[in-house]
Order: sequence, then structure tokens, then C-alpha cells
Amino acid sequence: MTPRPPLRIGNASGFYGDRFDALREMLTGGPLDVLTGDYLAELTMLILGRDRLKHPGGGYARTFLAQLEEGLGLAHERGVRIVTNAGGLDPAGLADAVRELADRLGIPVRVAHVEGDDLAAQAPAGTLTAHAYLGGHGIATCLREGADIVVTGRVTDAALVTGPAAAHFGWGPREYDRLAGAVVAGHVLECGAQATGGNYAFFAEHPPGLLTHPGFPLAELHEDGSSVITKHDGTGGVVDLGTVTAQLLYETAGARYAGPDVTARLDTVRLAQEGPDRVRIEGVRGEAPPATLKAGLTRLGGFRNEVAFVLTGLDIEAKAALVRAQMEAALDAAPSRPAEVRWELARTDHPDAPTEETASALLRLVARDKDQAVVGRSLSGAAVESALASYPGFQLLAPPGKGEPYGVFEALHVDRDAVKHLAVLHDGRRVLVPPGHDTRVLADVPEPPLPDPPPPGPTRRVPLGLVAGARSGDKGGDANVGVWVRTDAAWRWLAHTLTVGRFRALLPETAELTVVRHVLPNLRALNFVVEGLLGEGVAARHRFDPQAKGLGEWLRARHLEIPEALLPTPEEARP
Repeated sequence: MTPRPPLRIGNASGFYGDRFDALREMLTGGPLDVLTGDYLAELTMLILGRDRLKHPGGGYARTFLAQLEEGLGLAHERGVRIVTNAGGLDPAGLADAVRELADRLGIPVRVAHVEGDDLAAQAPAGTLTAHAYLGGHGIATCLREGADIVVTGRVTDAALVTGPAAAHFGWGPREYDRLAGAVVAGHVLECGAQATGGNYAFFAEHPPGLLTHPGFPLAELHEDGSSVITKHDGTGGVVDLGTVTAQLLYETAGARYAGPDVTARLDTVRLAQEGPDRVRIEGVRGEAPPATLKAGLTRLGGFRNEVAFVLTGLDIEAKAALVRAQMEAALDAAPSRPAEVRWELARTDHPDAPTEETASALLRLVARDKDQAVVGRSLSGAAVESALASYPGFQLLAPPGKGEPYGVFEALHVDRDAVKHLAVLHDGRRVLVPPGHDTRVLADVPEPPLPDPPPPGPTRRVPLGLVAGARSGDKGGDANVGVWVRTDAAWRWLAHTLTVGRFRALLPETAELTVVRHVLPNLRALNFVVEGLLGEGVAARHRFDPQAKGLGEWLRARHLEIPEALLPTPEEARP
């Protein structure tokens, strides 16, 4: 039998608010079979939930409609099918809105949607949103039945790729290796330009201008589950082993990457640079998925207010101590003290600075409480009333607010048989998508053997980032930091040097938290999961970097003894 041609599947959105022109750019930049758009994140579900409270009938990503207004005709002309999770909390509503848009533009398209992820009926009181993460088989059903556009609610990010792949190649639910290959390709595509040089640790090695406007990625997916990650010819950015490795490590944990369709074994992934801007992914093995689905619940956690004091010039520590003592006394004297008060002094000041801004530090006060009044005007008033009675040079970075609501994200797991996964076809038929027959209990993979340690030799105390890349992100209240190197010699050093103890020492904020290290030799990578670093999740804004986006870069900036044989020469470090 002649193999089917590869499926060219692209991405035009990595989050709600991504580059508006990306949908048009992907449709006009080169050939595609399917274009996907990922609009949902843990924070997005809370945003959409609050939007629905204010505007009943809302709850989907309205940006997608505006993008589609200029892209629908292009997709129809080029025969490109569109699959997106922009339906958010109301996929049926967005599907109807797309039909209305198509009718107004006079473009004949068949629109289907996927539902069943909404768990609001079973959620506890006070829940704002509750959704299970569905897989790609509902999307596949819609496409097999002729849909041109498929709108979903909460599905896994990779489902936007596994669904079209299963439909195109006719994969069954037990073809785990092929599905796992599609999951890995989907994970690389899901965050848009992060696979083409965006947010890339070694960006400075590339010529100026190359990453100014990176193109969005696409995958040439093959029938055996292998793929080539690339981008449209002539677009900015770069696709190489580093950019793909970085994205593979983003927001993952151990070797088993579980989803509703398949558990992909990240420790089996093999990467090869096939040519300029072409990275082949192959060898991915898959296993039966677990018997549960991940679900996410959001709720309003209370109210939050922040005051940032600007401290300029000399005696920064003493100035911080004075205003802190004044504010603490005011909070103690108030009718109700906030339930949580956090102080953070950021020493952004420089000695003998040439500008006032570079001579200044920031002292941040963050307060939280269930009662808006407690963190509202009483807190703001105390800060303002200190203006003429505190440290010399008193000023605030911005006027204090009245206290804004913050959210809480909670991850849990539900029995997959309790979730009714439905494909609602373009002709109105409702097709139940049964869960797969097989399941497998999720367990950690035994740690693989480490390579031999490097021979002894001279070392130099320099930043880790001279030899290692990193990418970090959030999963609920946990953070992950994936660290990788680019040579076998560096891997021998990294695998033995960057232990959990060394990681905690380099990042003192993690010292009292549970840190788990996962070893991925095929990628020359270590993945660290830091439990509880982000408190109740990104929406709660627990820390300075609530999504842990900069955690990996902080780690790369820390100094340790590195063998001189691994360090780049000045010529190698130059773009």
C-alpha cells in the first residue's frame, strides 16, 4: 500500500492574545492542510469565566472571530481546514458565531464543534469554571464527517494535532506509537513561535534581526507518527535542535507525558537536524493512557492590592525599613489586617548612577484578603498618607488601586468514563466519542543510567548559561525548569553536576520545596519540577514571576565551577 502523503499542519496562536496577523501569515506563507490555534491556558479559563459573569453568553476567544474575518476566505480558497480550542467555555456559541460570519461573507463552510468537557454540574459551590481535558478523537470525528472548521472547548494542547492526524491517516485509538508521535509534534507546535526561536535561551548567538519577527511553526506529520518541524520559507526565526528541544521540555515533567489519547514516552524521542529550519522527530513510543482525565477548576480567591515604593540614592535598606515599619503599624491599627502581607525589596539601584531611575530600587508590598475593603482604600490610604512623613525622596511607582480580584486554579483528575465526549457535526448530528478500551496506571520511569563523569580538569566559575539552555513554565502551583546541553561532553558534566541539591543551592527560593529531577538522555536534558513554588497558580500572582517564565533564565545566570574544556571560545560566542 502506498503511504499517504504527509499532513502539513501549522499553528497560528499559542495563547489568547498572540500575534493577530499570524493566522493570515500562515495561510498566505505556504502550503498547509490544517491550521490550528491554541487560545486556552489555565489563566485564560479564569479570564473567560469572569468575562462570562459580566457578559452572559460570552466565554469564548473573540479574537479568533476577528482573525477569521480576514482569513476565512483564504482558508476556503486554499482548502485549509481550521481546528481551534478558541471555543473556551462555549464552543457551541463560537461555532454559531463562525457560521454567522461565514454567511455574512458568503463563504460556504461546514462548522462542527466538540463539547462535553464542562464539569460545572459536578463542581463544588463557588467554582467559576470546571473543565476536563479532552483528547483528539472528537476532533477526528468532526473532520472525518467533512467539517472545514472544528471548534473545541478545553482539550489538551496536543489534541489539536492528534485529532487531524488520526482523521487524515485513519489511525485507530490503539495505535499508540503513532498517536504519541503526533502528541510530541503537537507539543512542539502548541506555543507558536517558541518553536521558531521565540523565548530561546541562545538567541544572542543568532544574527541581529533573525528573531525580530519569527514565523510560526508547522509540522510535516507522517503516517508512522514521525514528523519534521519547520516553518514557511522566507519567514523569520529559526528551527533547530535547540529550539525544538527547548519546547519539548516546556511545561512537562517526567518521561511519561500522559494525555487522554495516549501516554507519550519523552525518553524515546529522537531529534535530528534534517536541513536548514528542518528538525526530524522520530522513534516516539506510546502507551495506553491513564484511566483518568486531567481537569482544571478555577474560582475567585479574594482580592489583591500592591503598592510599589521607589527608593532612590543612599541608605536603601534603611529607607525600606522605615516605610515598612510605618506601613506595618498602619495595618495593625486598621479595623482588619489583611490575611496575607508580603514585602519584597528589588535592588535595581546602581552606585553613582548616571540617571535617577538607575539610582532607584523598588520596595513592593502585596496584600491579599477575602474582603476587598481590607486591601483597598485602607491600604492605599496608609501609603498615600505617608508621602510627607516617611523616607527622603518618597514616591510611588503608580497610584495605589482599590484592590483587584485574583483567581485560584486547582488541578485534579476525574474518571474518564464520567465525561461525555461529544462531536457535534456540521449537520447537527451529535456523536458520542467513546473512551479507548485500554488504560495503564501512570508510574515514573526508572531513572536511566548516567553517562560516565567527565575527566578532571581545570574549571572556571562562570554562569551556567554559557553551556546550558533552559526553559521554564507553570503547571498549576508547580513550576518546571528544563535544562539541556548541546554536546555529549557537556551532558556528561551536567548529568552529574546539576543534582537536586545543587539546583536548590542555585535557586534559594526552592530550598524548602519538593524538587524532583527527571533525566532525559536522548535530549541531553534534565527536567526539574518544583512543587508549590507558584502557590495557587498563575491567577493568584503568588510571586514576582507568577508563571515561572524567567525561572530558567535565573538558573542560567547563576555561577558555578564549569570545566574550561566546555566553555565557548570568544569566536564561538559571537553571532
